[in-house]
Amino acid sequence: MKASDLLVKCLEEEGIEYIFGVPGEENADFMMSLEQSETIKFILTRHEQGAAFMAEIYGRLTGNPAGALGTLGPGATNLITGVADSNMDRAPMLVLTGQGSTDRLHKESHQIMDVVSMFKPVTKWATTILNADTIPEIVRKAVRLARTEKPGAVHIELPEDIASMNSDVAPMVPRRFRRSVPDDKIVDQAFDMLRNAKRPIILAGNGCIRRRASKQLRILCEKTGIGTVSTFMAKGCVDMDEDYCLYTVGLGSKDRISMAIDDADLVIALGFDMVEYHPQLWNPNGDKSILHADFLPAEIDDNYHPQTELIGDLAHALWMLNERIDEHGLPDYDFTLQHQCREDMATDFAEYKDDATEGSIRPQKALWDARQVMGPHDILLSDVGAHKMWSARHYQCHEPNTCLIPNGFCSMGFALPGAIAASIVHPERRVLSVCGDAGFLMNVQEMETATRLGSNIVVMVWADNEYGLIAWKQETHFGRHTDLSFGNPDWNTLAKAFGWHGHYVENSADLAAALETAFGEEGPSLVVIPIDYRENPLLTKKLGEITCPI
Repeated sequence: MKASDLLVKCLEEEGIEYIFGVPGEENADFMMSLEQSETIKFILTRHEQGAAFMAEIYGRLTGNPAGALGTLGPGATNLITGVADSNMDRAPMLVLTGQGSTDRLHKESHQIMDVVSMFKPVTKWATTILNADTIPEIVRKAVRLARTEKPGAVHIELPEDIASMNSDVAPMVPRRFRRSVPDDKIVDQAFDMLRNAKRPIILAGNGCIRRRASKQLRILCEKTGIGTVSTFMAKGCVDMDEDYCLYTVGLGSKDRISMAIDDADLVIALGFDMVEYHPQLWNPNGDKSILHADFLPAEIDDNYHPQTELIGDLAHALWMLNERIDEHGLPDYDFTLQHQCREDMATDFAEYKDDATEGSIRPQKALWDARQVMGPHDILLSDVGAHKMWSARHYQCHEPNTCLIPNGFCSMGFALPGAIAASIVHPERRVLSVCGDAGFLMNVQEMETATRLGSNIVVMVWADNEYGLIAWKQETHFGRHTDLSFGNPDWNTLAKAFGWHGHYVENSADLAAALETAFGEEGPSLVVIPIDYRENPLLTKKLGEITCPI
């Protein structure tokens, strides 16, 4: 068969369901082959960056890679931000790009650049197909690498002349493997650390949102009562309503929950990615006793130097600890400060739940109302900006993967295309995207994609007419900020132009009802609120005044 047909057959064999992207001339053979597929659906997007973000969210929610497709040159460069975001946030993805004919790659030629070298720093593996017969091996390796812990992006380039060649090889049949598990003696060492601790705390990272890991983590917490602090990307690994849920850390400033970490004599770091929350912020002297359990060994760092490491399948490692707890038991721990920190945070969350301010809406109120209209399994996506900081602190979750925040590469423009993908994966759930006005307009063209697909999503835009997070940080450091202001469209006119429902909500008392109305509408809805970012410096002042009573 033709090489492009073979590539599609290999992707089908791997169980690939969706490819998002913008094709070009050099993808022509592949697109013709893809059109004949009965199992892979191609989603045409309005920009390659939007395609990459859609593939990322599909990967985060399913654990399986989707394709992000672009052509050579500018098509490939447009993909790279979303690819880097996926790779650093541990989402499996297949990046598929076209390329010019191999007889012109060695010289100056129209749109030719070394795409594979460009993608190497932001993927787990990047390669080009130079022989059609190698396609089955390349695809099998790519998908296996993308799915293997820690998951990430893999890039395959297909030159246009190779795509049209013939091959008589067959796709490889995928064979799954079980991940290795920690050695019993090491688990015994870890259990001894638990047995000798008096005030242990769990720091749950991105690895804990895997379904089996979250299940075993909850069992561990039920048995021991040990409090769990999650990073931004681990939200929902334990239920927000449980007494052992200590909510979220990740702000650069010391927060209430930081006091519980300061007080702990053992930090149990589970599935922790250093890129999420640097240990220097919670272990500044490098003197904490740390137990590291993850799929991979700990990153080398002065402030993160674990005494014991459980390397292997995280869920199984937790199961092994749970078995030892059942057999030998543990001492009574002192969780007085952990419970107090949880209570203080809960008070913060509810502070403005009944706020009736007119003309602007506080971040705390916006997120309280969002939580009230969202069910336990519904999905909120946060873009990057000042709203991300508020969402990370104030929006808590019942289940894993129900609050999706980019916190590795942290790219703006993520949440609108991400919401479209979330609605594809879970059409039965409410999907809410929280964006700043800056980040929303970075991929505003995907509003048309949402309309064309009939996506039942709601996008809530916090409008402040400036780059609010940068203003917040400059104000904190310098006492003032540079000119970061910009203009915005008439929001309801914008919504109408793209075939969306539009709502502009100025008064706090009206927000919850407006969100309910938007979720009841068929197709995508835009809810815009003038956000009261006067709360930003007030939060900075509050966090700056927090001290730890130990």
